[in-house]
Amino acid sequence: MDDPRDTRPPHSRRELLWQAGGGFVSVALAGLLGPTWLRGQALAADGATSNPLAPKVPRVGAAVSAPPGAAANARPVADPAAQDAAARADLAARLAKARSVIFLFMYGGPSQVDTFDYKPGLYALDGKTIDVPTFGRQGKRPGGRVVGPRWKFRQHGECGKWVSDLFPNLAQRVDDIAFVHSMYAESPIHGSGLLNMNCGRLISGHPSLGSWVNYGLGSANDDLPGYVVMLDRTGGPINGAKNWTAGYMPASLQGVQLRTDGEPILDLHPPGGAAGAARQASVLRQLADENARHAAAHPGNPELTARIQQFELAYRMQSAAPEAVDLSKESAATRALYGLDHEVTADFGRKCLLARRLVERGVRFIQVYSGGGHNDDNWDAHGDLVVNHTKHAGRTDRPIAGLLTDLKQRGLLEETLVVWGGEFGRQPTAEYAEGTGRDHNSWGFTMWMAGGGVKGGTSVGATDELGSKAVQDRFHVRNLHATILHLMGLDPNGLSYFFNGLDQKLVGVEGAEPIRQVLA
Repeated sequence: MDDPRDTRPPHSRRELLWQAGGGFVSVALAGLLGPTWLRGQALAADGATSNPLAPKVPRVGAAVSAPPGAAANARPVADPAAQDAAARADLAARLAKARSVIFLFMYGGPSQVDTFDYKPGLYALDGKTIDVPTFGRQGKRPGGRVVGPRWKFRQHGECGKWVSDLFPNLAQRVDDIAFVHSMYAESPIHGSGLLNMNCGRLISGHPSLGSWVNYGLGSANDDLPGYVVMLDRTGGPINGAKNWTAGYMPASLQGVQLRTDGEPILDLHPPGGAAGAARQASVLRQLADENARHAAAHPGNPELTARIQQFELAYRMQSAAPEAVDLSKESAATRALYGLDHEVTADFGRKCLLARRLVERGVRFIQVYSGGGHNDDNWDAHGDLVVNHTKHAGRTDRPIAGLLTDLKQRGLLEETLVVWGGEFGRQPTAEYAEGTGRDHNSWGFTMWMAGGGVKGGTSVGATDELGSKAVQDRFHVRNLHATILHLMGLDPNGLSYFFNGLDQKLVGVEGAEPIRQVLA
């Protein structure tokens, strides 16, 4: 009940003018922009469809419209920018090679000079202090003590690629792989580096790469998530779910964690057996009725649509997910190919095998993490480099080689893009006065891709003679993202999502071109 002693008017003059002015200005703005523009922004915000995960034609471009005031039968006029965007989209659609992505994320930052970036001159410099600028978690330094490569490199394949003895199995697949030795990024810190590699930004809140792929293409399977994430048995990376978030996009586009042991997704099945399932079905029917009434009263609400789709997907996954992760149907030879017959490789091998099964079932984007938690639980070799990298390469080498071999044997490699790498690389110098530990290095590192329209047996770009900094054909993380989108049939500079008054893009306002040297 209002206080009778309160004699203040319900609104101050300033509040009245502000509220009224805001309304009139909005009406005027709507009239100036026109219904076409407003309708376009509404569609962009909810993915141009009632179901954000519905399959879409891989085409992103600007529409061509008649000029303001033109007659109804006037010939449409396209401005150059719109024509250019449409041309880029047409080209991307025609050149689409991949339908799924498997991103093998080596969390912590593997050392490029100990894996795939052969620097023979480093061996002789081992233990010597030299002037070489570096930038890591210890800040910027003018030089330091060189830690020479701790493994021998040998040439492999018809392409003659130099590969470290850390990867004896993967070395047999180099003719299917395109190596990019000149990657660079802004941040040498795990948190922002992970966000940069996963979401294209140094700060959180933006959609991840898998969300962009599903936003642009939709899901090819109604019964499974379009975006799946599998973590290392030691835990997840820094930032947690921010690395596979949908950001400001509908929540149905975010990554779904899948486990390879036990229940694939926690709390997927209702308790109580058949009686519990019947109760669940009844609740879901009532919930669907409530949602339908609410949706009718609030048409065009992308958040509501996403929520409804998530409920329906979870219900369908109760039968689809257990079948997808049932590896008992795989032959003994296939299981051995992935290393499931050895304790060291079994865990990561199961994830790689599951990734192949998900690709077969139409999942668009699968991310598999090697390494979790902190210290030597991931590739972050600040202490003993040999112990760290031997451990993680030993767990992943055979499964990854098996994945590439299996995909190729089944005819899936040509339509599946496999990406390998971490958030950054490591320095050629020691981090501390003693030991072999290397600090982070975002100035130059290696990543590789295979399948999905990639030209195998190629090496692109180069770091300096010490492997410290990218110097030839330098490629930013944005270029890697642009390459992935391009191979999926999406225009990286045209794919956008309207949010907060801006056409947001994975490659940012700067834009980025694909790494054309790796395109088949």
